Amino acid sequence: MTRDDDGERRWSIGELAKASGVTIRTLYHYEEIGLVPASERTSSGHRRYTGADLRRLYRVRALRGLGLTLEEIRGILDRSSDDLTALRALLGAQLAELDLQAVRIDQLRERIGGLVTLLDQAVMPDPERVMAALELHSVYESYFDQELRDHLARRRAELGQDRMAGYRAEWLGLLREGCRLMRAGTPVDDPRVQEVTGRWEAMAAGLQVSDPKVAEQLQGAGMALWRRAGAQVSAEISRQIDWLEADDLPAVLDYFQRARAAREHG
Repeated sequence: MTRDDDGERRWSIGELAKASGVTIRTLYHYEEIGLVPASERTSSGHRRYTGADLRRLYRVRALRGLGLTLEEIRGILDRSSDDLTALRALLGAQLAELDLQAVRIDQLRERIGGLVTLLDQAVMPDPERVMAALELHSVYESYFDQELRDHLARRRAELGQDRMAGYRAEWLGLLREGCRLMRAGTPVDDPRVQEVTGRWEAMAAGLQVSDPKVAEQLQGAGMALWRRAGAQVSAEISRQIDWLEADDLPAVLDYFQRARAAREHG
């Protein structure tokens, strides 16, 4: 380390690497891409880094630790130090991506937890049931690609755990009431059936994403999945709900659909 005539410190590339914990190779790369160039050179061509260079390097490390790319960091640092608009936008996008990753992890944990519970339910788990559950997950992903699953994940994150738990409880309650009315032979135009059907539709609308195009894609994927694996889905759900028979779910959904048609044509 040396000092200039004005008393300001100067660091060689080796000294800067040791002081900052960044390798010499990385510092060479940073200079090549214009991220942290050495402000000065000696008469023999050796790099000399100033205090401003060191501060810029520490900012690069801090922003890198937040997950930003080197290109994004250079764009931020090349702006005026008073202009925080670009940094705010990039950090906002980074935060949204982290939120999405967190939801993906929660979904994966839920799926794996369900399989673990399935394996723990009996001393000797039924291999066919375990394989059927795994197959159902695979079929789901074949109809809902990663982009659609991400839209669903974002919607779940927007709603939050408490509201999602409320929707699940409401779904079970309406399904049970629909089963009761259907088994009792209640006509689909009966006010009680119409009331339950209306609440079912309102619940479904509350879960939808706000983008109409994406909502249409999700609905199409859901219908395609139901046509392909509706029986499997119904069987898996019925195994998780004591009072639900394997054929009840498709029957109740058809019951609600006929009730909606009766209302529209009434």
